[in-house]
Amino acid sequence: MHQKKNFLDPPKILVLGFAAIILIGSILLTLPASTTNGQGLTFLNAIFTATSATCVTGLVVVDTGTTFTLFGQLVILFMIQVGGLGFMTFATLFALLLGKRISLKERILLQESLNNLSMEGVVRLARRILIFTAVIEFAGALILSIRFSFEMPVGKAIYYGIFHSISNFNNAGFDIFGHYQSLTGYVGDPTVVLTICSLITIGGIGFIVMNEIFEFRSSKRLSLHTKIVLITSSLLLIGGTIGIFLFEFSNEKTLKPLSFSGKVLGALFQSVAARTDGANTLNIAEMSQTSLLLIVFLMFVGASPGSTGGGIKTTTFTTLVGAIWSQIRGKEDVIFFRNRVEYETIYKALTVSFSALFLVFTITMLLTITERGTDFLKLLFEATSAFGTVGLSMDLSRDLSPLGKMLITFTMFAGRVGPLTIAFAITMRRNPDSFRYPKGKIMIG
Repeated sequence: MHQKKNFLDPPKILVLGFAAIILIGSILLTLPASTTNGQGLTFLNAIFTATSATCVTGLVVVDTGTTFTLFGQLVILFMIQVGGLGFMTFATLFALLLGKRISLKERILLQESLNNLSMEGVVRLARRILIFTAVIEFAGALILSIRFSFEMPVGKAIYYGIFHSISNFNNAGFDIFGHYQSLTGYVGDPTVVLTICSLITIGGIGFIVMNEIFEFRSSKRLSLHTKIVLITSSLLLIGGTIGIFLFEFSNEKTLKPLSFSGKVLGALFQSVAARTDGANTLNIAEMSQTSLLLIVFLMFVGASPGSTGGGIKTTTFTTLVGAIWSQIRGKEDVIFFRNRVEYETIYKALTVSFSALFLVFTITMLLTITERGTDFLKLLFEATSAFGTVGLSMDLSRDLSPLGKMLITFTMFAGRVGPLTIAFAITMRRNPDSFRYPKGKIMIG
């Protein structure tokens, strides 16, 4: 007797949940009250913007600061917050406020949403995530509001501080300065640069890592996951900063006109932002091809599991590097900090990486058809940025054809919910094999 399949299993619910938020946001952005011209966005531009906000990407086809009214900007900000934390975290918040008990099914969904290894303590983790988010975003908003108050009215400075704190902690990178300038006016400003970098970095390491760091004073231990996230993130940040600094040092259109401290801040910001945030202090389109390829790599790797960022994730990248190093050394096991990585984890890392490569390759190839005459590096950069939910662009997003916008919209969605989650959501539940075939040999290399 076959057990009845549950159509709405966790991956399907997560995909449908994100899709529902995007649809509602798209409808709101088409309303006349959302845009300054009183006409609302076209549905294609609205769904592109809603997907970019909900999937915390930051790619835009219209200028956020000048196109949208306060209502439209608040709709975008709400989608960024829900998309960054995950709708299940918000659902848990409302349930807790109403005194409702969290059911087993909801706990499973929350575990899947947070990418947590265990269901144990998942509600407590969700509660802490909300507290962490409120405290960090408030601190960021306070610092930015004070800084912006020196050049704009206090009320406007507070709003700008709140908007950019939420946007960058959730690794979205939307800005409201207008005219597609992002943060280029603050390239040498240590207060703005270091505050935004801190928000992006904290949001990108993942809530599980945040929680472990918070508990370190009492536990005196960090898990293997947290150690790998912190070390890999640090190496990518330092390596990216040094690379961009060296490659752009003599570029007249980026770092060369700046002071030495300005060059360091500019390189640091683009290294941090390349990991999954769409803000920029340098003109991306004017950067050297070497720097752009480095940024493509950083965007592809992305942030860490259970964070507000995208990409294949730092742990996936490190697991693959560890597997390659073990093969080169002739070792059977992959070892990190005297811990052996299970083969299932290595297979998953390979699957995630290959799926991501296939997606970026396919979307880039399709863009060469829909965007004929456009430089290939621009297309690769755009596709990788969309997959990694980064939001950096070589000034291509707003010039995309309707088909190109649809391709990038799908890529942002796939990059946020994950290629594997989408695959699981549209296929049957995986069943273990009842038997195994005999081994076969294949020549490799």
